[in-house]
Amino acid sequence: MPDDAHRSAAVSTRRMTFAQGLLEAQAIALEQDPSVYLMGLGAPDPKGIFGTTSGLLQRFGPERVQDMPLSENAMTGVAVGSAITGMRPILTHQRVDFALVAMEQMVNQAAKWFFMFGGQVPVPLTIRMIVGRGWGQGPQHSQSLQAWFAHVPGLKVVMPATPADAKGLLLSAIEDDNPVICLEHRWLYGLADEVPEGPYRVPLGKARLMHGGGGKAEVTLVGLSYMSLEALRAAEILAEQGIEAEVIDLRSVRPLDEATILDSVARTGRLVVADTAHVRFGAGAEVVSLVVEQAFDKLKAAPVRIGLPDFPTPTSKALSDSYYPRAPHLVAAALKLLGRPVDPELFAVPEGRNLDQPDSSFTGPF
Repeated sequence: MPDDAHRSAAVSTRRMTFAQGLLEAQAIALEQDPSVYLMGLGAPDPKGIFGTTSGLLQRFGPERVQDMPLSENAMTGVAVGSAITGMRPILTHQRVDFALVAMEQMVNQAAKWFFMFGGQVPVPLTIRMIVGRGWGQGPQHSQSLQAWFAHVPGLKVVMPATPADAKGLLLSAIEDDNPVICLEHRWLYGLADEVPEGPYRVPLGKARLMHGGGGKAEVTLVGLSYMSLEALRAAEILAEQGIEAEVIDLRSVRPLDEATILDSVARTGRLVVADTAHVRFGAGAEVVSLVVEQAFDKLKAAPVRIGLPDFPTPTSKALSDSYYPRAPHLVAAALKLLGRPVDPELFAVPEGRNLDQPDSSFTGPF
């Protein structure tokens, strides 16, 4: 759904996918600003990184849309160097796992440069990476490491959950003078919704109230990336039981929109946070800490964190079916906070459903 600033009937929208929103944002940036260029493994490939870069090479040429070798650390250094000399690179690492060998460039160079040189040299670098599960990709291709990047001063971290936010957040990231990490969950690329036409921006560091807000809600569900959609499903299930929930999509991990979270918890008194990453030391822990430190007197029950268990991502279907949290886990947490019983049938999986695949149209190899 479009950002609140773009809900006016006067704004023309089109239905497009998450991937198409990202593609359009990059096309707009490349067209409007000659200092913008795109570089990444598979960027000119026919598959176009889930379709997010398709056709850009043909439209803007090889000088502005470039493939790169399997040398992530070196190529991230090239991007950082070009950023501090006036370019605005968009660097794609595909999976976040592939970027681990480039952590030195991202964390020790890009994030620090502005501070080390007294604010005289900005680093307008955007790095796109894929997170999340899919097709038994296992422990080296399915990680969600947003907490790593969000921990580092100097880096901004965004995780869009809708097509409109994918377009608006990416445009804001490209135009920002700071390095921005844009993490995209692979389950979201085929998600379709109404997206405003033309250039528009979703501010970095601004969460969105996706559901509720009428003052009658009994629990706040905070989601991040794909888990925001699971939070919406959880709100629908809770509504069937007469329980209203407010659903917040963080959109941005750093900066964190503290005010929106605190305002909601002040109304509901209960908090469930759902992250795509491991529970321990994660973004969910930061949200819970914020609420406990600044709104403890508003809480009616202890907050709950939902996320991955504390061991690496499995590959087999038998294990992955029990590994990833779903809407029923959020529902169960909310019911417990309200002192309501939890029906075990809540967790039943429909026959033939593959929990490592959002729907039958979602296929590999990426």
